[in-house]
Amino acid sequence: MRLLPNESTQLLADLVARRRQIVEMSAAESQRAKRVRDKRLSKSIVRLKTALEKELAEIDIEIDDNMRGSPAWWEKEDLLTSVPGVGPIVARTLIAEMPELGSLDRRCVASLAGLAPWTRQSGQWRGRSFIGGGRSPARSILFVAAMAASRHNPTLRDCRLRLTAAGKPKMVVMIAVARKLLTILNAILRDKMPRRPENA
Repeated sequence: MRLLPNESTQLLADLVARRRQIVEMSAAESQRAKRVRDKRLSKSIVRLKTALEKELAEIDIEIDDNMRGSPAWWEKEDLLTSVPGVGPIVARTLIAEMPELGSLDRRCVASLAGLAPWTRQSGQWRGRSFIGGGRSPARSILFVAAMAASRHNPTLRDCRLRLTAAGKPKMVVMIAVARKLLTILNAILRDKMPRRPENA
């Protein structure tokens, strides 16, 4: 069950969502710039990218201001970013999109993020396992974090290497790493204990 957000939590979620939209628009313009040959169109793309960068900077300031207004959010951000591979953008997205993080068990939190596997089945027949549902913004940012964390975080790197050595497909490996990362983050917020370097 999703907690109904209060006004400040909803505003943070809206700002984080808007930031994501601006980043996506900027990335789309960058892709267009690679295909455009006409100088006038190139200039149009440059102008729009400049405007988007300005807008992104303003949104980041607003997110900072909103985070500063809540000591509880600052504490959560500090705890989440104690994990190698998790930066402020990942932390703030999870605070906004999954306010329940730290208050649920690992299965519930995986389901909430859409990282819990489910299997298509009918009678005796069992199909392949899939992930889906849940909160796609949280799932997307966890995939990004998992890619970085599996290079810098010993626990997640070992998980990735073990599954890769077992011949698991790349996507299955990244889902497992993202789910493990989420479990770690959930436990950190639950226990209010930052991740120590020796067991990161």
